[in-house]
Amino acid sequence: MDTNFSDDFLVKGKFSIKKTSTEYKGKLTKEEGGQLLIQEKEKLRDLQEKLYADGSQSLLVILQAMDAAGKDSLIEHVFGGVNPQGCNVTSFKTPSSKEYSHDFLWRHYLALPQKGMIGIFNRSHYESVLVCKVHPEYNLSEKTWSSVKDFNDKFWENRYESIRNFEQHLSQNGTTIVKIFLNVSKDEQKKRLLDRIEEQEKNWKFSAADLPERALFPKYMEAYETAINETAKDHAPWYVLPADNKWFARVAAVQIIIDTLEKMNLKYPQLSEKERSELDEAKKTLNNE
Repeated sequence: MDTNFSDDFLVKGKFSIKKTSTEYKGKLTKEEGGQLLIQEKEKLRDLQEKLYADGSQSLLVILQAMDAAGKDSLIEHVFGGVNPQGCNVTSFKTPSSKEYSHDFLWRHYLALPQKGMIGIFNRSHYESVLVCKVHPEYNLSEKTWSSVKDFNDKFWENRYESIRNFEQHLSQNGTTIVKIFLNVSKDEQKKRLLDRIEEQEKNWKFSAADLPERALFPKYMEAYETAINETAKDHAPWYVLPADNKWFARVAAVQIIIDTLEKMNLKYPQLSEKERSELDEAKKTLNNE
C-alpha cells in the first residue's frame, strides 16, 4: 500500500475546486493512519532539530481553511512533538488599528520565522484575497481607499501580484514556503459546527459569526480557487488536502512538511580542526576527573 501522499495533493496546472474531493477514498484505515502519524512525527522532530542546527534556512507553513476545517487540531497533532524553541505559531485575527495603519503585508513580515525555525501561519496574508474579497468593504479599514468601487479587477490583480512578490522574495532569501488548504465540505462543516453547539466542552469554539460566513460558502470557494491559481508557484506551492477526515489530513500534512525539509539539504555544522581538538581535550579532562 502506498503510504506516502505528499505529491498526491500538489496543485499542478489549472486548479478546480469543484473537481477536488474533500474526502480521502484510499485504503489506509484510521487506525493505520494514527500509527503512521506517530512514525512521521519522529522524522519531523529529527528534521526540525537539523533545521535548527543548520541555521541557514527557515520553513514557513501556511494553513488556510474554512471555519471548523481542522487547522488548530492539525497544528496540535502534527507539531505537538517538535521542540517549541524551534517552532512558532501565529494565528492571524482581524487586523488591529495599528496593523491597518500599515500595508496589508506588514504584520506578516513581523511574524516570519528566523533562520533555523519553523513558522506556522494559522490563516495568513491570504485573508486579504479571501475574506476581504468576499467582504470587499473590509478593505476600507486600510484608509487608503474611499469607496468599495475602488476594489475592481485591477485592485485584486495588484493584491495577487503583491503576494507573489512577497513569497518570491522570501524564497530568494532562505525561507522555504509550503501552503496547505484544508478542503472541507459544507456538509462536514455543518456537522462540526453542530458538534460545537451540542458538546459542552466545545461550546467555546462556536461563534454566532460562523453562520453568516457559512451562508457565503460558494463565494469563499470561488475566492480560494482564484487565489490558489494566481499564487501556486514552484517556490511557493499549494497543497489541497481532503479535510473531511481529520486524521488523514494530518498524515498528508506531516508528510508534505517532512518531504519539504528533506529537499532543503540541511546539514549539521562541521567543526573546525581547532574545535575538534578542543573537544578531545575536554573529553580527556572529563575522563580524568
